[in-house]
Amino acid sequence: MALVEVKNLKKYFYGPKGAVHAVDDVTMNIDAGETMGVVGESGCGKSTLGRTILRLIEKTDGEILFNGEDISKYDKKQLRDLRTKMQIIFQDPYSSLNPRMTVEDTIKEPLLISGKCDKQNVDAETERLMDMVGIARRIKMSYPHELDGGRRQRVGIARALALDPKFIVCDEPVSALDVSIQAQILNLLMDLQKEMGMAYIFISHDLSVIKHISDRIMVMYLGHVVELADKDDLYKRTMHPYTT
Repeated sequence: MALVEVKNLKKYFYGPKGAVHAVDDVTMNIDAGETMGVVGESGCGKSTLGRTILRLIEKTDGEILFNGEDISKYDKKQLRDLRTKMQIIFQDPYSSLNPRMTVEDTIKEPLLISGKCDKQNVDAETERLMDMVGIARRIKMSYPHELDGGRRQRVGIARALALDPKFIVCDEPVSALDVSIQAQILNLLMDLQKEMGMAYIFISHDLSVIKHISDRIMVMYLGHVVELADKDDLYKRTMHPYTT
């Protein structure tokens, strides 16, 4: 059984000029430990898909299954428990971090709110997470504006990993970084996946990044999936004109 299944998922946004079909009838599945790359031009619905799966925004229609359960029917308590299993790494590490919270406080927050750690052992767990993602302990009292983009994104990754999730949406996590830092973050994400066995949706518009990290690749255009294949098959035998 797949870890995440999406069946005929739709997300429409309604305005004075009618409906915008951001995600239109998407069906796919992701196995445990797999990386599904989602690629397409800006505005094609990639990020909306990821956020709808996590229920950060609500679907218009369709099914979202996690471990075989339809999570779109979850109430607030069930959804709160689900947050420990499904997380997101945002595109811009600067805007996604609270500027008034230190590195240490940012990583501690989910540990304390969820009850995973009490005040006696939260410091040790915070340092373990910092070590895991390559954040030097000497900067634990630093604020986001005092860090470079790579370190800020490592803080975002540590925060996402704090509750030992089984599934993470990586929403263009390297697009705001320098090329040299991009490679470091990509390799970190791949190493963490091997160590922890997580599944990823990795969203990007960069085909070279998608090829490097993905097991399978889904190509989106105007809210639709136009191609879905193993990465080697996609690059060797492209079936849809848009992909080329």
